[in-house]
Amino acid sequence: MKTIYAVSSGRPPAAIAVVRISGPAACTAAETLAGRLPAPRHASLRGLRDADGALLDRALVIVFPGPRTATGEDLVEFHCHGGRAVIAAVERALSRVPGLRPAEPGEFTRRALTNGRIDLTEAEGLADLLEAETEGQRIAAINAAEGRVSQAVRGWMDDVAMLSARIEAMLDFSDEDDVASDAAAFDAIRLAVDALADRIARVVDAPPVERLKDGIRVVIGGPPNSGKSTLLNLMGERDAAIVSSISGTTRDRIDVPVMRGGIAYVLTDTAGLIDTLDPIEAIGVTRAEQAITTADILVWLADTAPPRDDAIWVHARADLAGRDVVPEGRAIAIAQTDPASIDRLWDELHRRADALLPRSEGVALKAHQRRQCAAAIATLRETSADPLIVAEHLRRARSILAEVLGLDATGEMLDALFGRFCIGK
Repeated sequence: MKTIYAVSSGRPPAAIAVVRISGPAACTAAETLAGRLPAPRHASLRGLRDADGALLDRALVIVFPGPRTATGEDLVEFHCHGGRAVIAAVERALSRVPGLRPAEPGEFTRRALTNGRIDLTEAEGLADLLEAETEGQRIAAINAAEGRVSQAVRGWMDDVAMLSARIEAMLDFSDEDDVASDAAAFDAIRLAVDALADRIARVVDAPPVERLKDGIRVVIGGPPNSGKSTLLNLMGERDAAIVSSISGTTRDRIDVPVMRGGIAYVLTDTAGLIDTLDPIEAIGVTRAEQAITTADILVWLADTAPPRDDAIWVHARADLAGRDVVPEGRAIAIAQTDPASIDRLWDELHRRADALLPRSEGVALKAHQRRQCAAAIATLRETSADPLIVAEHLRRARSILAEVLGLDATGEMLDALFGRFCIGK
């Protein structure tokens, strides 16, 4: 395997830039530029020079002998000044060292996975951490990167292994007096398998990680001229929708992404619900009905009861004449002239959203991890009175769970993952 190098810090210019070298020739390459290397894991100032002896920069040099490194290989870091010319000169000098080549995107992390320093769930957590935009995304990503998902899956795999051992003991040593092999013992194993499937299912049924990135979809619904577009603009704090007294101004869905309190939302204004012969308007009404059905949270502005029991029934336009009294059943009264009323609506949305988002202290799975775990659950719940078949179900379930950790990951899946990383990660 060739030795690779890349800038692992932010793009220059910067105060400091970290150039990372990883692979079997890392220390040799570092000596070529820096001369005698410092003791392992001790930072020391060295002059970096090219093949002609010209000084490129003065940098801190740190040596990390493998396999106890980020990549599982010998690794050296140059902490240089972060100017573009400095970095270009150091990289040019490294490119002339035999056996070295520039790293590909995500290759340092991929080597960490290949060398067993991390598993696939931790690598995916690192990728999500690089892309995190909200506090919730950061917490979920760092939990995954620190091994919370991995620990849960490995625990399930250990439980499956123990159950498999009990089954195998029944099959292979049924004639031994100290091995329980009667129907009661087999029933106890099947109950334990069902209990394990239930434990995994509780995690699978919890809110997924994608909720944090895709956002909570809040749909504003009601008849024409009920104040939907005005409310959208107030909540989004910009004129995203045209506001008019003319019925049918909004004919299609209008989506407005909003970041509020560290939570991502997508606010959706919809066409007014009305019977119409206008074919274009009818399409808008159909799309509005679909949005109302699939919304995570429905904010209902009509004076008639909402179509969903879980809707937030809002008394809108409370600042207009004749609407100062809030009718029974309304959760909140809002007025364009009262910013505090919009804050109260947001408070209710935050309360609702909290139940739809992954818990910071829990295990949150990504979509493909949920599918894999669901497949393991289905396999565990396949019933049989034959211990041989139950043993096969357990083997298959453990293999499926191993895929979550990347133990059987395909090259295509890994390429798709590591292509999300920057060059020096």
